[in-house]
Amino acid sequence: MIPVQVERAVYGMVVTPAVHLADKHGMFAELVAAGPLSGTELAERISADPDTVERLLLVLTGADLLRRDDAGRFVIDPAAQPYLDSGNPQYIGGFVTHIVEVASGQLDRLEQYLQKGKAVVEADLPEPYERFYDDETSTKDFMDAMWSLSYGVSRELVALAGLDGHRTLVDVGGANAPFATAALEQYPQLEAVVFDLPPVGPHVHRTAQRHQLTARLSFVAGDFFRDELPKADVIAMGYVMSNWPDAECRELVENAYRNCAAGGRILIMDRLFEPGKEGPLATSVMNLTMQVETHGVHRTEAEFAALLTAAGFVDIDVHRSSMDKHLVVGRKGQDASVD
Repeated sequence: MIPVQVERAVYGMVVTPAVHLADKHGMFAELVAAGPLSGTELAERISADPDTVERLLLVLTGADLLRRDDAGRFVIDPAAQPYLDSGNPQYIGGFVTHIVEVASGQLDRLEQYLQKGKAVVEADLPEPYERFYDDETSTKDFMDAMWSLSYGVSRELVALAGLDGHRTLVDVGGANAPFATAALEQYPQLEAVVFDLPPVGPHVHRTAQRHQLTARLSFVAGDFFRDELPKADVIAMGYVMSNWPDAECRELVENAYRNCAAGGRILIMDRLFEPGKEGPLATSVMNLTMQVETHGVHRTEAEFAALLTAAGFVDIDVHRSSMDKHLVVGRKGQDASVD
């Protein structure tokens, strides 16, 4: 029998699109709302072909995302449900859409990278964020993926950060404000600014309206490699440094240090490699994905700490969440000045 790790590696290329289709066509939503359901019942509820629905359900059952009850009807596995339920903060459907509809189409460049190197292959291609923000549809898809990746875990990371005593937060490259929103919901004394490229602004405003945060959540347009960051007690970066190589990250962290208040903190939220980079799998996969989607890499705790220390931050600490995104914290000394 094929070992389970080999089986998942081989058949995962089918499972992921099946998850995407089930989410896109409301199969998970119906199972959440009305399950358990037979394949025929579910097909009728979403006006889909019963045979195809049944086959998709069987793949998802084989992947341990669904179970069958005593009557043979399908139900979402309780451990998986928060991630497949669009009404749950841990929902990952937006990220799955990005992987299937955007990232997977770019993976065919990997063979060219192997043969020629990334710099040669991409010499005439637009920069990553030009692609992400090419039009309103691609911008919205990217924003949905960032929210899906970040909001659920951000609620845990905010608690780990402990923002009592801080009044202002700048979320650098904060997309449609998943981390800023989680922070404002937990700390009513905070005001937050998302600093990102101009196309992101309308999405931040929509988030502020949806979460009734218009008085406390605002947007400033800018490029963090060209413009000074807004000054704040806390400067946060979620899934930002993993988009860039070390040289650019040093510039970014130095910008954060200049504009962080004395006694303030920098918060880095990202996936972490284990010290020997032998895992975890999600970080290893995203590290490869970063090669085709951005210019970045994923790092270990020690590599993040070195970047923060070189910029002047002290008391570097790491807080691990129960999910796959963790928190690296640095403090700006009380005797340091804001430039």
